[in-house]
Amino acid sequence: MSTPTEKLSAAGVSIWLDDLSRDRITSGNLTELISTRNVSGVTTNPTIFQGAIGGGGHAYADQIAQLAAGGASVDDAIFAATTDDVRDAADIFRPVYDATGGVDGRVSIEVSPDLAHDTEATIAQAKELWATVGRPNVHIKIPATKAGLPAITAVLAEGISVNVTLIFSLGRYAEVIDAYLSGIEQAKANGHDISQIHSVASFFVSRVDTEVDKRLTAIGGDHAEGLKSLAGVANARLAYELFEQQFATDRAQALTDAGAQRQRPLWASTGVKDPALPDTLYVTELVAPGTVNTMPEKTLQATFDHGEIAGDTVTGTYEGARKVFADLAEVGVDFADVTQVLEDEGVDKFIASWHDLQATVKAALEAAPEVTR
Repeated sequence: MSTPTEKLSAAGVSIWLDDLSRDRITSGNLTELISTRNVSGVTTNPTIFQGAIGGGGHAYADQIAQLAAGGASVDDAIFAATTDDVRDAADIFRPVYDATGGVDGRVSIEVSPDLAHDTEATIAQAKELWATVGRPNVHIKIPATKAGLPAITAVLAEGISVNVTLIFSLGRYAEVIDAYLSGIEQAKANGHDISQIHSVASFFVSRVDTEVDKRLTAIGGDHAEGLKSLAGVANARLAYELFEQQFATDRAQALTDAGAQRQRPLWASTGVKDPALPDTLYVTELVAPGTVNTMPEKTLQATFDHGEIAGDTVTGTYEGARKVFADLAEVGVDFADVTQVLEDEGVDKFIASWHDLQATVKAALEAAPEVTR
């Protein structure tokens, strides 16, 4: 009997864990999840590192003490600790990377959220992260803000693999695909082996339902109530349709014929926020070949335990998805405003987590034993 995670992988969905900590690495937990839960990659963000370093400070104590002794700044200490974790995780995933021809076995690390609206600084830090980690199976995460789009192109043009994050709207996703294709075109012109450059486009799911459902509650009425918890999946399904369309164009086909990879859609924010919903909703309803689902561990374990994987649940659903948005517009939900609010909030939340992480590391540096200094 196949497990649900085996069935999900067989359906063409790569399972990535949305979490990383030094304890996971050193305890063998990450290796175990690869072998028992079909996990083939890891994503990180400032919130995850804040939880790892703040909640598991003992795992970082020796390194923090050494950094304090060397007079490291807060940001230098964060850079050292997080790049070490990502490098070690990348080494654990290297067999997966080799076995899948570089498609999976990926570990993502994000540029500082403080740079989300600074194109040049984002490019510079992305290059620094790539060089410091020094592993081919790393993705550098860049947010899909207006300032992030040209940074995505420029970083890909350097031969660096990119995870584009914080995508909420189809319009922005189309711009992300264009930025990706431009980057691969430039990488090709720069003499890079474009077959070695990989990218995913992280489309956020549950946050869409949270914001839309809040507005539907305010609107009230049976019609509005009946539309709750439909927008997130519908939005992602239409993103997959757009992916299929855009990578079938002559422009994209010319690049794939030259060896380029397609930028895969990644379903992010797949932990269910509403406890009344099935805990595997954003997994079972978004099964499609050539996609990634990055899951919190709770969602991963729920999927393994009782996820019902019945093959592709995306292809052919597009008209139904469009009807969801027509109905939302009819009751007065401005979805363009929803996605703009979510992008703004997403950046703000990551910035807040980054500042929390800075405060945690600052306190740890100041508390390091004097004898080490």
